[in-house]
Amino acid sequence: GYDVHAQVVDVIRALPRDAHPMAILIASFAALAARYHGANALDPLRSAIVAISQVPGIVANIYRHTSGMPLTEADPNLGYVQNFVHMMFGDLHETRKSIICKALEAIFIMHADHEQNASTATVRATGSAGANLFACLSSGAATLWGPAHGGANEAVVKMLEEIGSPARVGEFIEKVKGKESGVRL
Repeated sequence: GYDVHAQVVDVIRALPRDAHPMAILIASFAALAARYHGANALDPLRSAIVAISQVPGIVANIYRHTSGMPLTEADPNLGYVQNFVHMMFGDLHETRKSIICKALEAIFIMHADHEQNASTATVRATGSAGANLFACLSSGAATLWGPAHGGANEAVVKMLEEIGSPARVGEFIEKVKGKESGVRL
């Protein structure tokens, strides 16, 4: 199921709320690597199934933890993306949930088709050394945290927050054109 393993939830709760979400994600994958090793190791297919089922809950719980909200459980009646949105924003209006789900479905497909990016290469290199899938995902998450990879997405979010509203887009573009200190697209 989608419910996050108790040990992973304990790791998330043990880390400071002001910790960077990527640091918590790395630790969460490491907790899964610790859970599924040696005699408890899973075959590759089962590892992939566990990873795919755990990631939405892990990410949602990291978001809620760092936002100071209570952690949530999955709803077995919902699909993959719908469950992720439910675990992230449980009390959100249904219309907004529907819009977010449609956007995330497209985003997830685009990211799945992103080919050989830095984090994918890292996961593959770690896997080629014989590490279990969860250790590989931890190394990939560490790479994704870098400012030249996933950090670029974070920079876009910060830029959008700085712009604030559609009414301020023109003003922001003028600042960029004027080469004002520190203002970039």
